[in-house]
Amino acid sequence: MANTYTQIYMHIVFAVSHREAMIADEWVDSLYAYIAGACRNRKHHLIALGGTADHVHLLVGMHPSESVSALVKELKGQSSKWINDTYLHGTFAWQAGYAAFSYSRSLLPAVKLYIERQREHHRKVTFREEVEEMFRKAGLEYAPEYAMKGFVAAEG
Repeated sequence: MANTYTQIYMHIVFAVSHREAMIADEWVDSLYAYIAGACRNRKHHLIALGGTADHVHLLVGMHPSESVSALVKELKGQSSKWINDTYLHGTFAWQAGYAAFSYSRSLLPAVKLYIERQREHHRKVTFREEVEEMFRKAGLEYAPEYAMKGFVAAEG
């Protein structure tokens, strides 16, 4: 649409099914490159991507033509197929659901650094503690019976 201007930044988190540590160091960079390309192909701007062997974080400048849920569905579907075709031969799946939090432009440097330092961060903090803190900061009620099985989409 002509004369449409947006500034939509989303921090998206999703985990490996059952939070198994299946993302191997040997191919994590290839996975991140694949996800980056999938974002670009959908007209989104990937600002940061990081994670650990059991989950990923993305900071995305969203194109307004696609919803967060549609983007995450495509990223998870395409990347799990690619992982299975290339490395794990049918044994990889992402956990149901995700978490997504909106941020203002002024907070992007801090969020970007946080995502880039995920490996160091998780030497001190568990994934569960991280999720609880993200929910707390967003003012969302944390329900472990749901949040740890599958994330709920959230904006905050």
